[in-house]
Amino acid sequence: MKLLTKSRFKLGLECPNKLYFIGKPEYANCKSEDSFLNALAKGGFQVEELARMHYPGGIFVDSEHHEYEKAVELTQEALKQDNVVIYEAAFLIDGYFIRTDILEKKGRNVRLIEVKAKSFDPSDDHTFIGKKGGLISSWKPYLFDLAFQKRVAQLAYPSLHFEAFLMMADKSKRTSINGLNQLFRVPQDANPRIAIIKKISTLEEIGNSVLSEININSIIDDILSDKYKYHDNLSFYEAMISFKNAYQQDSYFNWPTDFSACKKCEFKSDSVNQLLSGFEHCFKQQHQWSDEDFRKPNVLEIWNYRGKGLMEENRLLMDDITENDFKILAEPDKISSGERQWIQVLKARNNDYTPHFEKEGLINEMKNWKFPLHFIDFETSAVALPFSINMKPYEQVAFQFSHHTLSEEGVIEHRTEFISNSPGEFPNFNFVRALEKALGNDEGTIFRFANHENSILNAIIVQLKESKESDAEELITFLKSVTKSTNDSVDQWEGERSMVDLNKIVKDYYYNPYTKGSNSIKYVLPACLKTSEFLQKKYLKPIGDLQLSSKNFSSDHTWLQKSNGEIINPYKMLPPLFEGWSVLELEESISEMDGIADGGAALTAYAKLQYQDMSTKEREEITKGLLKYCELDTLAMVMIYEHLVEITNSSFYD
Repeated sequence: MKLLTKSRFKLGLECPNKLYFIGKPEYANCKSEDSFLNALAKGGFQVEELARMHYPGGIFVDSEHHEYEKAVELTQEALKQDNVVIYEAAFLIDGYFIRTDILEKKGRNVRLIEVKAKSFDPSDDHTFIGKKGGLISSWKPYLFDLAFQKRVAQLAYPSLHFEAFLMMADKSKRTSINGLNQLFRVPQDANPRIAIIKKISTLEEIGNSVLSEININSIIDDILSDKYKYHDNLSFYEAMISFKNAYQQDSYFNWPTDFSACKKCEFKSDSVNQLLSGFEHCFKQQHQWSDEDFRKPNVLEIWNYRGKGLMEENRLLMDDITENDFKILAEPDKISSGERQWIQVLKARNNDYTPHFEKEGLINEMKNWKFPLHFIDFETSAVALPFSINMKPYEQVAFQFSHHTLSEEGVIEHRTEFISNSPGEFPNFNFVRALEKALGNDEGTIFRFANHENSILNAIIVQLKESKESDAEELITFLKSVTKSTNDSVDQWEGERSMVDLNKIVKDYYYNPYTKGSNSIKYVLPACLKTSEFLQKKYLKPIGDLQLSSKNFSSDHTWLQKSNGEIINPYKMLPPLFEGWSVLELEESISEMDGIADGGAALTAYAKLQYQDMSTKEREEITKGLLKYCELDTLAMVMIYEHLVEITNSSFYD
């Protein structure tokens, strides 16, 4: 019998229709259900192991996830004790099945402790409930998950009294040892649920734990009593019953489509994988779309558009909307947000794939740039258990950068790169020293793509201020010269070489229909390549025939390749980072987790380097893959820049 687990319950809360598509191999699903991948990316297995050490001597319910009866029997036997701690306790009743991270039973009182690789600030009175009295939206999935656990446990054992707790990383705490993040490791090819190697035996060995427990039982009870609802028209009890029935009976729920939910639906197919599309199933059922309609541009593709009222009015094709559906505020020589949206609509309607750009504004912007031009990209990580003494949870770790330069004569050089692949090494200060050496020899303009690099360097400035590095002041001076302070910084500055955001340049002055509204570099680059005669003519040649250096690709490598006359996205030609996962597959899957954007593939590969034991050969292969990945990101910026020069007919190369 199919059981409604807590993961399926959470999926139903996102959209009950997903319960019909999940687990069916004939339906496309871009969201990974790989628990190891998810735990690896955010360090979840480490947090869980450390949390268990807060409750030592527990009984681990050792069974595979599909062995429901065995897990329940082991839990029942353990619960016969008056006082007991159980890890992965299992409850099964009336078609509902849950596992709890940690259970502590004292007499008839039972504490359900859900461990999350998330962080909180104990001084924040509005972590879970906002100032207006509603649940904070980002916490709702986790809180409803725990409410489901409590309800099922209570149904299974009505004579026991259950209370709900969260255990998470505490932002107010600092670790008192070096290498906390290395004390829990995953053996090679092992299941991290049961095979973690712990290098300590008691909590006292690490001094201060960075985890704290929070009693949220009153919030959970309010959810169960429907004070807080996930969906206004669905009570908690109704959700449990209806989700279970639909899932077990394999029936389509026919839940009304929703603009924001459908926009990010993972059950979308494409012409390549030839799998069924859950998205199409819903729109055929509810909006009577034909196969032809799915080939037409629709409003869900519009960049940064919320489409208020369009679902209800069934105006979902771009042909159905008008200029009045957008808030268009003109900006001189720039593309405003509303204009960008409307331009996308018009070009999609007319099957027009020529780029739109604001030539004068772009030229005026480019006049401010100084050669040699520098293009940089960072890869970073932030996990719950800190690397070094006195660090807080989720402090930023900058483990890699790539750096291309472009001279006034048009010479492109992959000049420098940096990577830290050693387990337990806190790389940030050496990262900055290498970056200063790379950028500090001239006054050329520095480009980043999006705000990530500026945010990371701001975070490292704070770390340097708290450090005892002998060159801390020198490094801070350098960092301030190439950054702009964040809004929440007490100290405000804007460096004389503050990095130029090429992503913002694209948003302000350039729209390419091939991006379908995305401003990710992984979509902007292939769009430029499809459009640009200059780039195609140049990069269809091998690296060895170009004025181009590369640290990670051979001289016979060709950046532009075609299949059936179509340009292949260069990111699709990168080797898998590990275990057959391509860069784009990892990016697409990891982007579903806690809002991780571009960089999820590198973050996950770095986590594997940090926490999983592996052979020297595998470590080298992952490192090579990361170096190629990051090099392409900065070369992509160079190519985008070259395309902008091309469309403005600028004479920068004269």
